[in-house]
Amino acid sequence: MNREVTLPLIVDDRGALQVAAADVSKLLRTVGARWLHLVEDGEQRLDEDTVAALTIELAKLADRIDVACIAHSSGAP
Repeated sequence: MNREVTLPLIVDDRGALQVAAADVSKLLRTVGARWLHLVEDGEQRLDEDTVAALTIELAKLADRIDVACIAHSSGAP
């Protein structure tokens, strides 16, 4: 199953970002890392394969946000 998630960058009429993308990216990576730690600590209710897959997807989303912000700040179309 391949589902695409779109997260638009929010800019004002001057092109300034209204969401701290670095904070969003960090949050996504932190959530994934926390899930992994729970699995490593033996949390019985979490499926290891599912946690791994979700963590990878969160990291990919964080990467896409970072790339979009770099493109935005460099003036790329």
